[in-house]
Amino acid sequence: MSEIEDKAESGSMDGAGDCTANEPKDDKGLGLGVIFFMGAFLVCFLSGWLLFPKLLYSKKEQPFNFNHALHVSELGDCESCHFIREDGTFSGIPNLASCMECHTDEAMGETEDEAIFAEKYVAKGKEVPWLVYARQPDCVFFSHAAHINGAGMDCKTCHGPIGESTASRPYEENRITGYSRDIWGKNIWGIKKHSWDRMKMDDCAACHKEETGHQGYCFQCHK
Repeated sequence: MSEIEDKAESGSMDGAGDCTANEPKDDKGLGLGVIFFMGAFLVCFLSGWLLFPKLLYSKKEQPFNFNHALHVSELGDCESCHFIREDGTFSGIPNLASCMECHTDEAMGETEDEAIFAEKYVAKGKEVPWLVYARQPDCVFFSHAAHINGAGMDCKTCHGPIGESTASRPYEENRITGYSRDIWGKNIWGIKKHSWDRMKMDDCAACHKEETGHQGYCFQCHK
């Protein structure tokens, strides 16, 4: 075969290769892969969003329902039960002795909760094992006197309209840390609608920054 014929044959083969390379590719496999990936991602994302809080937090009921609205109407304000002592310390949740200034071992009223309180706790002289929604981690020091007496804050700013409640909501506890969900907030995205939706350090710092112009120092809250 002559040199001219060899070149002609080689050129025809190259041309055939170019035609094959320029043919449109089938992208169905790639498209289906992307759709499958996005669908799986969406399912995992929604499952995590909906199921993770349920797995992370356990729910516990209070020993019995407590009617804050009734007590506020009878006593007048929060400070009647939750007061600041003369030395500046906070009384916290009332002990049994405080409750027995009004209550006896005979139920006041006809509700089941009042009967439970009178029979199981007052009659037996046993403290009520309340689960505290707002209990902070052990490393945190919070002065109610500084915020209520010093800054003139309302209880509702941090605790919300709990004085209007007629029953006790479930206590939600983080299975890992043991802390109340009220500290970390209900919204998984960290979105707040009200000042009492969360009690994290960032929320305290933001409030301090807004009210005083400075977010405060570590040693003020962490002793």
